[in-house]
Formats: sequence, C-alpha cells, structure tokens
Amino acid sequence: MSTTYSPTNSAQTTALRVPKVFKGFWDAIQEWRKWERLRVDLGSLSDHELMDIGISRGEIDYVASNRDTDPRGIRSA
Repeated sequence: MSTTYSPTNSAQTTALRVPKVFKGFWDAIQEWRKWERLRVDLGSLSDHELMDIGISRGEIDYVASNRDTDPRGIRSA
C-alpha cells in the first residue's frame, strides 16, 4: 500500500483556514462600516426628519451603536 500526497489538497486546506483566522476581524470591520454608514445617513437628516422618526440629533451615535434597541424603549417588530 502506498500513500501519495497531492499538493492540491494542501493548498485547499490552507485556503480554507485563512478566512477562518480573519473572520472575526472581517466581521468587526463590516460592523464598523454599518455603524458609520448609519451615523452618516442619520446625520444628514434635518432636525424635523429626525423628530419624525423619533430621535434627536444627540441620539444619533447611540442609535447607530445600538441598532437593535429603540431609544424610546419601544421595541419595533
């Protein structure tokens, strides 16, 4: 019985491990991008538009950081 090693298998195994190593880092970058985009979008609204959706200009960072939490304590469906 002989054993042969294929360089392709080794390369595929390495290629699959690399994304797992950097997945946490990549996920953190994506979360930061979502936060920053929401913060910029909310910041571009007028005070009247912000009032219409129920937040003030001072709550923009809080709302962007806590997207799942309603600042008024009302959980939306």
